[in-house]
Parts: sequence; structure tokens; C-alpha cells
Amino acid sequence: MISSTCKYAIRALIFLALYQEDDKKMGIKHIADHLEIPAPFLGKIMQQLSKNKVLSSTKGPHGGFSLAHDPHQIAIYDIVKIIDGIDVFNSCLLGLRICENDPEKKSICPMHQRSEPLRKELERFYKESFVGEIADNLSEYKDIIKI
Repeated sequence: MISSTCKYAIRALIFLALYQEDDKKMGIKHIADHLEIPAPFLGKIMQQLSKNKVLSSTKGPHGGFSLAHDPHQIAIYDIVKIIDGIDVFNSCLLGLRICENDPEKKSICPMHQRSEPLRKELERFYKESFVGEIADNLSEYKDIIKI
């Protein structure tokens, strides 16, 4: 339910949580090569995360990116909100406009009543899942599982 762009952002943050050393900046090329994502595309994603204060960035030959916060404080929800927006948690699965901004009309939608609990559960799951937690779970398997 999230975009590929959002998945790349999450993977990049997990990568930084796993491999970043002592607040040192990591170059975009290094991250992109490891994650097998085109560097210009990943650069745009990382800049967006940097503008939203999730990452810290420095330009120049010794520049790069680092996490701006403890990865255990960066919720997956925060990344989804920045990259994809929160419409995935609120909008109609069918894209019907009858559901928009009118709680009374939501009951008319054939999918809204059934999908709303699932969307709310997904939102809760993302709010309770953190980059650091995922990195911790992957750390002993980082040679086996490629993020």
C-alpha cells in the first residue's frame, strides 16, 4: 500500500541505522550502490527526508547523509507521511469522491465501511514500528538479508 519511493526511503534509513558510525556522513553513491537504487533518484528522496529533519545532510566532497535522530524515534509512519502522505490511511479504496469530507456519506460507499478498520490498523502498525527496531532485528542477519 506504500509506493516504491517510500520503500526506498525506509530501506535507506534502515541502512543508515545499521551502518552509520559516530554521526559520520555517508555518501549517496555508497548508499545507492548498496541498496541498488539509482543515485539521482535516491538523492531526491534523501533531500526530501533532510528537508523534513529526518536526515542531516552536508554538501561537498566529504558530505553525505546521517540520521538526524535516534533511529528508535523515527516511526515508519513519519516516513510514509513525508513521502506518500497520509491519504493512504483516509482515502477510499475505490477512489470515490462520495467518501471525502462527509462522514454521513461514507456509509453509502460499498468499500469504505469494510476497509476503514484495515486502514486504521495499518496506520497504527506504522506508528508503532520504528527504523531502529527494524535495524536491531536485522543486525545479526545483515549479511544474509539484503535491505
